[in-house]
Amino acid sequence: MSIRRSMPARRSMAAVVITAGLVLTAVGCGGGGDGDEPDKTSKSTVPPNRGDGKDKGSQEPAEDQTLAEAKGDGVTLVITSANRDEGGFVTVSGKVTNTSGGLWTGGQWRGDEKELQKNGGSVAGASLVDGEGKKRYLVLRDTSGRCLCTKFEGGLDSGQTVDWFAQFPAPPDGTNKVTFQVGSMPPAPIELSEGE
Repeated sequence: MSIRRSMPARRSMAAVVITAGLVLTAVGCGGGGDGDEPDKTSKSTVPPNRGDGKDKGSQEPAEDQTLAEAKGDGVTLVITSANRDEGGFVTVSGKVTNTSGGLWTGGQWRGDEKELQKNGGSVAGASLVDGEGKKRYLVLRDTSGRCLCTKFEGGLDSGQTVDWFAQFPAPPDGTNKVTFQVGSMPPAPIELSEGE
């Protein structure tokens, strides 16, 4: 075999070896470590088993769980998770489906406060109500008045379903039952779970 014929073969083989090395490096760096520490960036939306003695078998995936459902304003609102997070806030999330015959913009959910008008169609006007503590928790906002919540850019077409979320200050540790309210939707009682 001449040198001219063997050079392309050597280059191809070198490229394969380098590519395989890069793939193995990426896989090794992308894992969760050696298993000693849990991954702190992932959040579970399924509450951990608190050992209450009631074995319910395998739990459904978090996205299929329904904590509460409310119908009104031309939509169906489903809450699939309500988690306390480490930063002292609660993230409530779920799905909203346009059940009206036309476009739904979410404008009636943005709230009445002047500061919230900049949020357009969004969940900015939502609140969590602690009936026992007699407190209402409003959606968190940044310094510009933008809510830490979903904005329904362009609205929802009839029959369309989208995911949504809203973040609130966390009620005191002993408070686990609150009511989610937004717009003229019926109040939706939910139970908070601890984030991991």
